[in-house]
Amino acid sequence: MPLVLKTDIEPNMTKNFTSSACKFLTLVFVFALLTFTSNAQEISSDPAVISAGESLFNANCKACHRVNAKLVGPALAGVQDRAPSIDWIKNFVKNSSKVIASGDDYAVKLYNEYNKTQMTAFSSFKDDQIMSILAYVKAEAGKAAAAPVAAAGTTPTSAAPAEAGLSAQYMNIILIGMVIILVLLLVILGFIVSALKRFLDQKELSEEDKEIVHSPITAATAVRSPAFTFIIVFLIAAFGFKAVINGLFSIGVQQGYAPKQPIAFSHKIHAGDNEIDCKYCHTGVMKGKSATIPSVNVCWNCHNQIRSGAITGEGEIAKIVKAYETNTPIQWVRIHNLPDLAYFNHAQHVNVGGQECQTCHGPIQEMDVVRQQSLLTMGWCIDCHRKTDVNTKGSAYYDKLVEIHNQSKKGNMKVEDIGGLECSKCHY
Repeated sequence: MPLVLKTDIEPNMTKNFTSSACKFLTLVFVFALLTFTSNAQEISSDPAVISAGESLFNANCKACHRVNAKLVGPALAGVQDRAPSIDWIKNFVKNSSKVIASGDDYAVKLYNEYNKTQMTAFSSFKDDQIMSILAYVKAEAGKAAAAPVAAAGTTPTSAAPAEAGLSAQYMNIILIGMVIILVLLLVILGFIVSALKRFLDQKELSEEDKEIVHSPITAATAVRSPAFTFIIVFLIAAFGFKAVINGLFSIGVQQGYAPKQPIAFSHKIHAGDNEIDCKYCHTGVMKGKSATIPSVNVCWNCHNQIRSGAITGEGEIAKIVKAYETNTPIQWVRIHNLPDLAYFNHAQHVNVGGQECQTCHGPIQEMDVVRQQSLLTMGWCIDCHRKTDVNTKGSAYYDKLVEIHNQSKKGNMKVEDIGGLECSKCHY
């Protein structure tokens, strides 16, 4: 049996140990890398992230998806577990067509399962925005059966509009005051007549004079009297004056205006039943003066798949299909008009002020035919500015103003406290 020298064993042992150590360190490195990647992709439970995700979901995803129910697309609850990976979700959201075209099994399966409907590409989305949407979906899916949600059309009490104009209220008050004065004059006149009768009874009067003094007042004598004529003329003049003033104040006021549109679009079906966020169609409301009217392409995002009646060429959706195929804009009739001398900015009220659409437009989600709900007069706007609290949360711009306001006044800072009643704010 050959002898194995100690000097031959030691190099082999050293070599084996070194090899094992390298393998172990490699495994540790790979495990750490995977752990780091997993942590980097972990869905946040931070309330701020969830809130941001909810806003993004409502503005961009809600038209086709629900968290716990199928709509145009699949229910999103548990999507992070069903999808191949978080990175796959990001790529699919940014460009679903590209993922499907690559032949990805899961993407092709979804495409076929949902009638070959391709999701709108959100190429502008950043990874953190997609992760915030996933955070909202995960949080929403984890909730128990939700309690009945308050009606979306509830108008904030701080900006509840007065249904009647202030001018009509003032005229009613004036008219009631004049009637009260007239009644008081008649009562006083009755006391005077009664006092005169008692005074004349103390005098020696002829029978003819006594008959005149104590003659009964009948309906015939009352109608023929000058006093009755005065009362009738007074009432006709007062009500006529009120009607003229109310008519003058109603010039330019289109409350209740509900014109017929070229396509019978129902906000009740879209914003109410299907809960499509207003900002999905009216994209300018968060960033510009005008809320903007959606183009045919916006309608086509959904109705390229939802075509009830379009095959036969009948129904309202067929009109959308025709407008899209002929590249013809839909000539919607404008409902809410402000005079050219008034400036109104949607972004200032919605994005900065945090106002809901229902504050000015009423329960829009319940309207099959849209109508002008509010007066939209200067007095109506001023009344709102006097009652509405300034949305100062999360904005350092207002910190100093709030501090000064709290030193000088009690209560919340209203819009009127920061110049909301200045003429140049709306007229310039």
